[in-house]
Amino acid sequence: MNRRLKVMREIGREVRRNLQNSGQLRPVDLARRHGLSTQAIRNYEAAGILPDAERTPHGYRTYTPLHAYALRAFLALVAGHGHQTAAAVMQAINRDATEDALRLIDESHAQLLDDRHTLQAVEAALHDLSPVPHERGDTFVGPLASRLGIRPATLRKWERAGLVQPRRDPQTGYRVYSAADVRDALLIHQLRRGGYLLEQIAPLIVQVRSAGGVAPLESMLRDWNARLSARSRAMLTGAAALDAYLGCRPDPARGQADLRPVADR
Repeated sequence: MNRRLKVMREIGREVRRNLQNSGQLRPVDLARRHGLSTQAIRNYEAAGILPDAERTPHGYRTYTPLHAYALRAFLALVAGHGHQTAAAVMQAINRDATEDALRLIDESHAQLLDDRHTLQAVEAALHDLSPVPHERGDTFVGPLASRLGIRPATLRKWERAGLVQPRRDPQTGYRVYSAADVRDALLIHQLRRGGYLLEQIAPLIVQVRSAGGVAPLESMLRDWNARLSARSRAMLTGAAALDAYLGCRPDPARGQADLRPVADR
């Protein structure tokens, strides 16, 4: 809370400084305050991430505190939602499609929750790990790929990387996945969902196959948890910045923006 108040006070000070300067900012002013290039500012405007700039009689761009709020909101959203979603949210707001923007935010939060469920599934899959006995129920590449929601080519890629080791049917030459292979494929799929590279997963699958314990996985699971928590916190920061931008956008009923510091409203 103290950090947010500090940010809001800094926003207020910036707004007051800008208003004392007729509320006008040059592209370079906006860029420097956020460690960006002036070309980046122009690109954001062209992409609809920032509102359209005003122009001087000589055609030079001039920005206002509203653009500073928009840029701050966008950069904060990127940290929690990624560049593509953050851009889409700002574009929707700037074309007065706020409901579309809020839906995108909701979908991003839903994906985060789904990622948490994925992590829980991985943790559950590794709980009390033991060797899988040979049993009937072998499957082929097509049905397994369909179960995982991936392409058969992806399973073949995992095989080339040594992550799954299906045997070959002596008569047809088809790949045959045992129960242990299916377990490995499920775990690989979950870890890929968690953002891990194949070369990071390979030693873990070896550990799973040997069932010698899950200690080597504990640091990965802690890191995964930490990244999800950091993303969640970043979403909170992005929400505060976006709310500040929404609060100072022009009110259609009044036709003007409320650029007073948030604490003074």
